[in-house]
Amino acid sequence: MHLATCRTGKVFILYDADSVCDAESAPQIGPALFEPDHWQRTGRVIGAAPGRGSSLFLDAGGEQWVLRPYRRGGLVARVSESRYLWTGLERTRAFRELRLTAHLHARGLPVPRPVAAGVTRDGPTYTAALITVRIRAARALAEHLEGIEPSLLERVGATVRRFHDAGLDHVDLNARNLLVDDDDKVWLIDLDRCRLRAPGAWREANLERLGRSLAKFGAAGGMAAVRRGYDAEA
Repeated sequence: MHLATCRTGKVFILYDADSVCDAESAPQIGPALFEPDHWQRTGRVIGAAPGRGSSLFLDAGGEQWVLRPYRRGGLVARVSESRYLWTGLERTRAFRELRLTAHLHARGLPVPRPVAAGVTRDGPTYTAALITVRIRAARALAEHLEGIEPSLLERVGATVRRFHDAGLDHVDLNARNLLVDDDDKVWLIDLDRCRLRAPGAWREANLERLGRSLAKFGAAGGMAAVRRGYDAEA
């Protein structure tokens, strides 16, 4: 993976040169890469993911990409859904998430391969979007919970432990940010606002958050299997 940066006017882009070069039908590095209208016009939007921000699935030739705009939630979204305060390029959410994802990917952890992060500055604020490679044949853990085998939940716990041992504090660990592919491999997505930390109480806070998410989907009892897998990975 080779990360590079470029700038076109107000748009700053951090990208993996290898991913972009491997894509057969992606636009050249530039603002169009992050514009849903561009992909719509060229007929290469092949689907959308649920949730805030309406991530798009894109046909990039030999692989598929996920284009995710950054969107605010909660009360602050009433002021602005997509604008963030500019405090420096490397402190933008998109650049931080792409660099973190690239770091974990390089360590062999199951995260989507990062493609590019785009940040558009407008005075004291900015908007941003992130592109990653789509994990083929993967569905959210939330969609697997009905009748799920304990062994799969144990695999979820073991995967979370691998990330924790690498120091990742995932601030939104839930059943939608864990994906399971056709080989029952577990993946972790959406690293926005996540960070690397020394071991601490945040690990248990992550697990408790996941437990609340499982309960929300009617699978509170599954957390016991998750913890077995987590502890077995120690």
